Amino acid sequence: MTDVLLGLGKRTLVMGILNVTPDSFSDGGKFFTLESALERARQLIREGADIIDIGGESTRPGAEPVPEEEELRRVVPVIRAIREESAVPISIDTYKATVAEAALDAGANIVNDISALRFDPQMVKVVARARVPVVLMHMLGEPRTMQQNPVYTDVVREIKEFLGERIAFARAHGIEKIIIDPGIGFGKTVAHNLEILRRLSELKELGCPILIGTSRKSFIGKLGGTEEHPLPVQERLEGTIASNVIAVLNGAQIVRVHDVAATKKALAIVDAVCYAVREPKGGEVSWRST
Repeated sequence: MTDVLLGLGKRTLVMGILNVTPDSFSDGGKFFTLESALERARQLIREGADIIDIGGESTRPGAEPVPEEEELRRVVPVIRAIREESAVPISIDTYKATVAEAALDAGANIVNDISALRFDPQMVKVVARARVPVVLMHMLGEPRTMQQNPVYTDVVREIKEFLGERIAFARAHGIEKIIIDPGIGFGKTVAHNLEILRRLSELKELGCPILIGTSRKSFIGKLGGTEEHPLPVQERLEGTIASNVIAVLNGAQIVRVHDVAATKKALAIVDAVCYAVREPKGGEVSWRST
């Protein structure tokens, strides 16, 4: 038995990003070989990552889908190699059921689905059968089109309604271990992203742990620079940390980041304040996965 999310409810968990892709917006191509990906995983573990999130398809704005066979070729060997060395919880970042199933068989413990179980009708069956936690994320449209003039009447209310429906869908199919993600940057403007961070606590009413992913995203670059001349990806650490601090203060329990060590240092202070003065809704949670 593996304690997948041991510590949830005691402190903020840090999910380290490992993109095994040639075209991700921040680190595309850097960890595309098995050895470079494995060394990156070792670094994330040394820095204290509670979970490693492995993705084989870029979901940046405008990204094209990757064939299933290619995604499998990218992620499965990496998961197997990590699992041979470490018991660290591994999340597979995919919306394809076949990829998720192969990743779980190789040693992954969590499914992180940007489509919230919508894009592949078999995904809900894979997750339910494996009895693993699933991340349900909100996204407007699909990666290729999501940033083409996204419009909401009330962005937080609409995200909450969407996630509520997806939670009900997952539970109706026997899934109980559910994490929610409002999808920062996935079909949102800068103003939308700021409104989500400002009102994140409203999502606590859904009764599921909240994951937030702001790391190095374009809105941070635009706020730190300008719309026409945003900060380069490599200069968005401070903005990422600030956004994560705000998110945790407003209820996030998991943060998904590229820079684990720096994030852990900042959250040590935040957690000392937050978890000394408030008890997370629903109490301490420890999920187990076979």
